[in-house]
Amino acid sequence: MIKLKLSVFCLLFLGMISCKKEVISKEKATIDTAGIVVKSYNFKELKALLDKKDDKTYLVNFWATWCAPCVKELPAFEKLNKAYAAKGVEVLLVSLDFPKQVKRRLLPFIAEKKLQSKVVLLDNGKDDSWMKALDSSWSGAIPATLIYNKTARKFYKKSFDYEALETELETFLK
Repeated sequence: MIKLKLSVFCLLFLGMISCKKEVISKEKATIDTAGIVVKSYNFKELKALLDKKDDKTYLVNFWATWCAPCVKELPAFEKLNKAYAAKGVEVLLVSLDFPKQVKRRLLPFIAEKKLQSKVVLLDNGKDDSWMKALDSSWSGAIPATLIYNKTARKFYKKSFDYEALETELETFLK
């Protein structure tokens, strides 16, 4: 009798879970990603975006949709992008998501989060030698951020909240 009750409970529980997944996937399917474009770069192509020598200050964040700390800090970059655009600051979000998941995961994520910063995809295959080119001590752990302008450059292997990110950025704007 106990086995029968347990079996019925398990079936009901599994039924509820599977229904919930179906509802979530239908909601995700309704996100319009038609107007979102994410250009794919290999590191050689991306390098040109990491070495500009103009009058702007650049914040380049390396992240992925599957990285919880990355997702948590994205609002800080978005807020900073909006607050400092008129001061010559440009935010670039470099996604390290898998190229096969751009349509299924990255584009819906950008739409859902309403990201306004420029997002590009780094597709360097299995070659990760580019990491050492950015910072010789970087293991590849994300999130990671590069802040630079024509006079200064610093690489951060950590997460940011808005206040800490703004404090670091201000040192480049003096």
